Amino acid sequence: MGITISGVAAALMFSAALALAQNNNDVVIRPKEIDTVLVNPGMGIQTFQRFNGDALNSGLRWSEEGPTEVLKPAAEKPDFPESSISYCRWFWNVLEPEHGKYNWGIIDLALKEAREHHQTLAIRMMPYDEHHPLPEWYRNSGARRANKPTDADGNIWQPDFSDPLYLKYWGELVAAAGARYDGNPYLEMVDISSVGYWGEGWSHYMPAFKYQRALIDIYLKAFKRTPLLMNFDQQHALSYGTAHGAGWRLDCWGDMGKPTWGEMLDIYPEQIVRAGIQNVWERSPVSLESCGVPGSWLKDGFDVNYILAQALRWHVSSVNIKSSAIPSQWKKQFDEFEKQMGYRFILRRLEYPKEVRPGEMMPVHMWFLNAGVAPVYRDYNLAVELASANKNAVIKTPADVRKWLPGDAVFDGTLFVPETLTPGEYHFRVGLLDPRTGRPAIKLANEGLQPDGWYDLGTIQVR
Repeated sequence: MGITISGVAAALMFSAALALAQNNNDVVIRPKEIDTVLVNPGMGIQTFQRFNGDALNSGLRWSEEGPTEVLKPAAEKPDFPESSISYCRWFWNVLEPEHGKYNWGIIDLALKEAREHHQTLAIRMMPYDEHHPLPEWYRNSGARRANKPTDADGNIWQPDFSDPLYLKYWGELVAAAGARYDGNPYLEMVDISSVGYWGEGWSHYMPAFKYQRALIDIYLKAFKRTPLLMNFDQQHALSYGTAHGAGWRLDCWGDMGKPTWGEMLDIYPEQIVRAGIQNVWERSPVSLESCGVPGSWLKDGFDVNYILAQALRWHVSSVNIKSSAIPSQWKKQFDEFEKQMGYRFILRRLEYPKEVRPGEMMPVHMWFLNAGVAPVYRDYNLAVELASANKNAVIKTPADVRKWLPGDAVFDGTLFVPETLTPGEYHFRVGLLDPRTGRPAIKLANEGLQPDGWYDLGTIQVR
């Protein structure tokens, strides 16, 4: 009795044969992975109140006063990670020393300095703290004070945050900043700063939530294109801001407690769940700021492995350690941390035809792994370049890389080969392009990086 093959089996055998035939006409590249720290846009360890190459803060101290002039670079390159983000913040009395007269020159200068140091700028506008009072013109405007000079904190003029004048005047500053800077491609993100010292969102004089909400709304109205970050302290405010599109940040990352209570063990993990923000990282960034500096963690005997692991569990993209030195015994842990935070794209497999013709479609298949803990939040363009000594063509794919969450991502598609290409051999190059410049901006965790940012991965014949 002869053996018969079912229609399904025959179809499977035909498909396998066809795939083999196609593979014989295709180039398959498996780029080699590298294990180094990558400096990529919108992620990593930030510089604070300064820029790449500037001197670090000494000891365990730092300044809350943002730069107002060009800083002198350090005499020697500081032992600090190269950074793609400069984070700066300024007090209200510096930004608006006279009512309605804004000192935008300092933010303009910071944007310029950031660009010259190959960084983008993240900012916060702060109302006041213990050492930097509210503007004198505001205190003399008839605005309500929340405390009395005879109170324990009477040397600090504490505002009534439910006062319509606070919303009016602080709102005017935020609105003016939005009108000037919203959508600036080199402004990375803006903190939603509202109540209390440094605008962190907490105070001994907390207003009812409806007033907190109004102070958040001024940012949502002023910054519709630049990403916003919601400060962490008040649960309802945190939920409200992130529900309206903001990412989130917290200001005391690393506080393990002295001796029995600390944010990392008693507040932060639970607050994330209670506020319902566990999945905000999928569409908006998470940024953390150290409580003290890493040197103070070491001094206090904190568990750095727990601190770094917790940040990764929160899908962190960037951290501010206040431009303070990383203890030498923790360099290895911080290097591994940098390799995992944010996004880390590895090209696992690339497939394309050996030959193409101008004016026709070219099938391309790419398999990436995002080995980081977060996506990229800006719309970079995955592109192919066909390049020879005489001709080149950049062909953008329709891939939305913002959807590349941790794990595998695949592009299967066809790309049009421009009719302007002449016959010959071309280099097949891959890049992730900055939409601001049209040039490659994101480094892959692969070999093959060229000086112009493209990855030269193989050759292709144009007939």
